[in-house]
Amino acid sequence: MANRSGFMGGFYVVSEWITRFTLGNMQWALFNLPVGLLLLSLLYIETNEMIAYLLVPLACIAPFVFFPATTALFAKAREWVRKEEEGLIEYSYLKHYKDNYVQSMFGGIIFVVLWGVLAADVYYFSSRNTFLMNAFLVMGILLFVFTINFFNVLVHYDIKLRASFKQAFLMTIGSPLLFLTIVISSGIILYISLYIFPLLIPLFTGSLVAFLAFSAFYRLHLKVASKT
Repeated sequence: MANRSGFMGGFYVVSEWITRFTLGNMQWALFNLPVGLLLLSLLYIETNEMIAYLLVPLACIAPFVFFPATTALFAKAREWVRKEEEGLIEYSYLKHYKDNYVQSMFGGIIFVVLWGVLAADVYYFSSRNTFLMNAFLVMGILLFVFTINFFNVLVHYDIKLRASFKQAFLMTIGSPLLFLTIVISSGIILYISLYIFPLLIPLFTGSLVAFLAFSAFYRLHLKVASKT
């Protein structure tokens, strides 16, 4: 085992985490390649009608591509937080992908419907009712945290899909600290990735969001478990 004391030990630990985040994120990006290509296409469209043409196939493939891939990434984040890994380079991502595929796919279908309804409401009221639009934007933040907590619950508890939704919802509305931690940490990472340093997206963005979100979730889990 490498000596992790002193300057070289600190350098080893930092390089180990950088490698871990990068490999996990690159696997996630590779499995999300169809979704990524459709999102890149959105940058080159000129009319709202063209946006709809791209959003429809994006919504259709997201449950079968994005949600299983992201669930596998959160399962990796669970390993990192619980310090279950034995080495830097290992191939458990594919195992997590296969093991959680069915539940994450069906969960993804439900979330795509929820996000689709919300997006349609925001689009419709964006130029008609400012108050309702702002209300829907707040609902978007709630739905974002709910989605993140669904990934956390799915990879940590061995429960059925319906129970996973219930547990994720209760954690979303029942823990203000967890809610704020996910919103703030994810918001900062996404803002930097989208507007300041886009190179982070294929290298670190997904891994960092998953790691910080699951870390906050796991602290809450341990706190609740200690009281029971």
